[in-house]
Amino acid sequence: MSVWGKIIGGMAGFSLGGPLGAVLGAVLGHAVDKKMGGAAVAAPWLGATPRSEYERQAAFTLAVIALSAKMAKADGVVTRAEIDAFKRLFQIPPAEMHKVGPMFDQARQTSDGFEVYAAQIAGLFSDSPAVLEELLHALFLIAQADGALHPSEVSFLARVAQIFGFSPAHFETIRARAAAGGGATGAAAGSGEDPYAVLGLSRSATDQEVKDTYRRLLRENHPDVLTAKGMPPELVANANRTMAAINAAFDRIKRERGLK
Repeated sequence: MSVWGKIIGGMAGFSLGGPLGAVLGAVLGHAVDKKMGGAAVAAPWLGATPRSEYERQAAFTLAVIALSAKMAKADGVVTRAEIDAFKRLFQIPPAEMHKVGPMFDQARQTSDGFEVYAAQIAGLFSDSPAVLEELLHALFLIAQADGALHPSEVSFLARVAQIFGFSPAHFETIRARAAAGGGATGAAAGSGEDPYAVLGLSRSATDQEVKDTYRRLLRENHPDVLTAKGMPPELVANANRTMAAINAAFDRIKRERGLK
């Protein structure tokens, strides 16, 4: 059984407070949004501390559904390309779509209230910024799936990044990696994107800084590390896109600088 079937199918005994817990009550994107009035909330995870790694993975999985659907609605229209990208990026098996689909459909009715979901997941993974990076990266890929990144989608993603605790510069780095990784379009990793932006460096960085940054990024984005920090294994595949963009950027810089 996939992670989606295990987590969503076994939620009868799962007790997570806050808005993520409301997902399974068929009120995702409606009752919570209405209650919160769509307002930004600084720390509303309401004591929803996961009691186990299972609950931590479940919280991440539910956040994927909520934020993906609400991001797709940010420009006013949820396209088939965005829905297909969501299913492909997060490896939703056809047999599990009858469980995931209704929650996604309910959440995509409006983009309002997304802050409360982003804030809860930020609290649950405050010690795992790499997990939050991968989630934001995936949201970028869904936004780009229809061939355009709408200003309202950029605003949505920038607000999620802020809630996740990322600086504007960090946001631009993740944006560059998503653009470089090809995403749902299948473009070659690193094509046309500034390799320094992908690594989060300036062109004035020394050779040693480039090498040290590359090694750190390799460690932080390794699938085993992400799994240990609570990302469901089936979702770790998205880290491969990040790593492809990072490797391609480093290779370009090495060639330009003649590094060994």
